[in-house]
Amino acid sequence: MGHGQTRRRQRLGFFFNGMVVMAIILSLTSAAASQAAPTGPSSKAAPAANPFDDLKKYPGLLTEFGQLLKKVQAGIQLPPPRAKSTLLPLLPESTVFYAAFPNYGEPAHQALAIFHQEEKDNPALHAWWEHVQSEQAESSSDAPKAEDVFEKLYQLSQYLGDEIVVSGALDAKDAKKDPSFLFLAEVRKPGLKNFLLQMEKELAPKATTAAVRIFDVQELAAAEDTNPSKHTTDQLVILVRPDYIVGALSVASLRNFNARLDKGSHEFAATPFGQRMAQAYEGGTTVVAGADLQAMVKLIPFGTEQNQKLFQRTGFADVKYVVWDHKSVAGKEASQLELSFTGPRHGIASWLAAPGPLGSLDFVSPQAIMAASIRLKSPPEILDDLTDIASISNPNALMQLGMMEQGLNISLKKDLLSYLSGEITIESDGLVDNEAAWRAILKISDPARLQTTLTTLLAVAKTTATQTEEDGITYHTFSIPSGPNSKEKAKDIVYAFVDGYLIIASSHDALAESIRTHRSGQSLAKSQKFLASLPPGNGAEVSAQLYEDPVAVAALTMRQVSPEMAELFSQTTSAATGETPAALVSGYGEESTIRETSRSGGVDAGAGLIIAAIAIPNFLRARISANESSAVASVRILNSAQATYSRMYPAKGYAPDLASLGPDPRGGTAATPEHASLVDAMLGSASCTADSWCTKSGYQFRIRANCGFERCQSYVVVATPASTNTGTRSFCSTADAVIRYKVGAPVTARVTAAECRSWLPLR
Repeated sequence: MGHGQTRRRQRLGFFFNGMVVMAIILSLTSAAASQAAPTGPSSKAAPAANPFDDLKKYPGLLTEFGQLLKKVQAGIQLPPPRAKSTLLPLLPESTVFYAAFPNYGEPAHQALAIFHQEEKDNPALHAWWEHVQSEQAESSSDAPKAEDVFEKLYQLSQYLGDEIVVSGALDAKDAKKDPSFLFLAEVRKPGLKNFLLQMEKELAPKATTAAVRIFDVQELAAAEDTNPSKHTTDQLVILVRPDYIVGALSVASLRNFNARLDKGSHEFAATPFGQRMAQAYEGGTTVVAGADLQAMVKLIPFGTEQNQKLFQRTGFADVKYVVWDHKSVAGKEASQLELSFTGPRHGIASWLAAPGPLGSLDFVSPQAIMAASIRLKSPPEILDDLTDIASISNPNALMQLGMMEQGLNISLKKDLLSYLSGEITIESDGLVDNEAAWRAILKISDPARLQTTLTTLLAVAKTTATQTEEDGITYHTFSIPSGPNSKEKAKDIVYAFVDGYLIIASSHDALAESIRTHRSGQSLAKSQKFLASLPPGNGAEVSAQLYEDPVAVAALTMRQVSPEMAELFSQTTSAATGETPAALVSGYGEESTIRETSRSGGVDAGAGLIIAAIAIPNFLRARISANESSAVASVRILNSAQATYSRMYPAKGYAPDLASLGPDPRGGTAATPEHASLVDAMLGSASCTADSWCTKSGYQFRIRANCGFERCQSYVVVATPASTNTGTRSFCSTADAVIRYKVGAPVTARVTAAECRSWLPLR
């Protein structure tokens, strides 16, 4: 690969690299914040630590993150394109979903290595990182650290080939049957099975049940189809062969596919869908995914002939395939999506017009943070399609529209829609004085007649538009009143007709700026940022376009939550590039196809995979925290229920188990000592006896009571994680209603009242 092409790949991978750095920073910082939290949460939880507070302690750290981004951008080598797949032909001919990804283990490893090298060389980054490590060292959490997960994924990637395939197949004979899932990769070197077993053990050292079942060929032949030790559904099962690693959701599926591999079957490559997916590799692709929509649609149970007819009128009953890929086109990288149909588009599917010029973009400011444009087919024809579709389910569906037209003495089709060409652009400039700044630009054919219609509609709304003249343009301003109980002031809407376009804006200044942009010729459509983002080989004529300044949009969103996060994101990206990169997606409506192309392919599945690899530990911690909070709340509910039960049935004392606190399984509403209906069925199922568990939100619950002479004098309620992936602490409580906890593996042995009182109380 030449130097120029390498640099193009590095530039186009900007967001990939940037998000990797951001993910590392956010993951490690949030990990430290969560792990530094007190080990005993109270009923009044302390405010969550702001992960960006630590950044303020280290001057210059934000700038150093920007430098780190530069080095990641230059140092990561993304996987090369693949011109064909050796895995695709191996799939079953019934495959209806296909996705193939490169092995991203090496880029992820490179990103982390660059981070550590920079951390060693930079004092500010080094000091911050030492602080993070010290917080981690003080943590008693058993959750895997982000770095450990990163390292394990990298080691796993060394066993795998250059491509990883995920597929799904439907049973044509049984539409209700769940799709069968497969993932497939080549095995690069021996030892993978032992590595997977060790990896699972290290990342979940105290799990009582394996998250996956891992077999070699001999073990698979003797394996049972389900895991009898637990009520587990959709458990991942993995086969490690000398040549391939295969994953499925059942032993039967895994065994069937293993037999296919032994026979050397290649039916999928001969199917039309398989051939279309093979075609997506031509010219070299990085990521490719597709679905056989035609096969899926055939299995939809419409229920009635009317529903089927309605679906056909929409035009989407004729869908064929949807295919997405990221590849090099004319020497430039681009992401492409294609939605194909079995014949010419019709109905709603035909609303996207053929490609053409978008003159409305000449009114859009080059400082816009977002602009969406579309070319629709004739608006009157769209109304005809809607009328046709609505009449199928209700012949009188548009009767009120006709009555409204009579009352207004206007025709929606003739007096409004006929003056619109179907070209529309919506622009957003962010916030001005804490108010959203926006513009809508519509191409029209007869400004005078359209103005007459607008005047009529405003009169019906009991408002009028004031008119002002400025530079030969008439500005029409009207107000939209706020609600009767709202403290907000009325909002002004301003519109004007300019050179065959209707411009509607959020303010007079916004409209005036749009007109100046148009007259000066310095619009977004003529800016270097926009032109550089155009997809390769597709000129200026399109059916739709979506432009976005991703950094500005992200910073605007982040600012609502965390100004520090917005500042970090903006500074790191600007420090690395000197300017904000643009994202531009273009759409094309062809006779039997809708296509989408974008050069913003740096944010592809590879970025998602690596970010996911970094974020998994933090998502796990967030889920564990939520589960633990729910468990504590449930224990409080059970304590309250026990107190109520003892008052309702003083001769019984406390309830002997959860089932006694729950509802009658026969559906009765009357409360009895056997089923007091004090808790719901999730906590008080009839099966939740003293020797059985009830499961809720990742935790298992059980009550055992100390009873004598038909009266229970005391009880112990225990809440313990269903697995080490759902919680790190167990909770208990007795008749004193104090909730206590213990960190460690899920509880399996009986907990006595004395033992419970030895646990640490929540504060």
